[in-house]
Amino acid sequence: MGIPADQLDDYTSDCRARVAFEVLANCWDSVVVFTIAIYGPMRPAALLTRIGGISPKVLNDALRRLEYNGLVERRPYPEAPPRVDYALTEAGSALLEPMQAMSAWATRYADAVLDAQERFEAREASTRPGAARRRRIPLTGNAE
Repeated sequence: MGIPADQLDDYTSDCRARVAFEVLANCWDSVVVFTIAIYGPMRPAALLTRIGGISPKVLNDALRRLEYNGLVERRPYPEAPPRVDYALTEAGSALLEPMQAMSAWATRYADAVLDAQERFEAREASTRPGAARRRRIPLTGNAE
């Protein structure tokens, strides 16, 4: 299935279509968007708990990136102590449909992609000069 010639310019380096891929290029950004979509506006501490496996710094970086890209809105509350939560914008909510399409693609093709990666790595390892002849040096420093 080829791309019609009149649409090839849609995928050049400065095209608008690439924005969609670049916006979610960071693996945590889509997780944050999806979590807010499922549970609604959330405070950073609640996001950390819901997502799991993400550090506060990485979450903060993702939230800043998503806010910069107009996908989430930071909503501060004039309280003591200060409170802030994050909600999806219209653009952020609109990403759910393409994300679901990507999820369907991953469900169908993830095993094939992982198998291809393993075949590639095995081929690379077998064709590198000396790959099979490398000896491990013992931790004691004595050569065998």
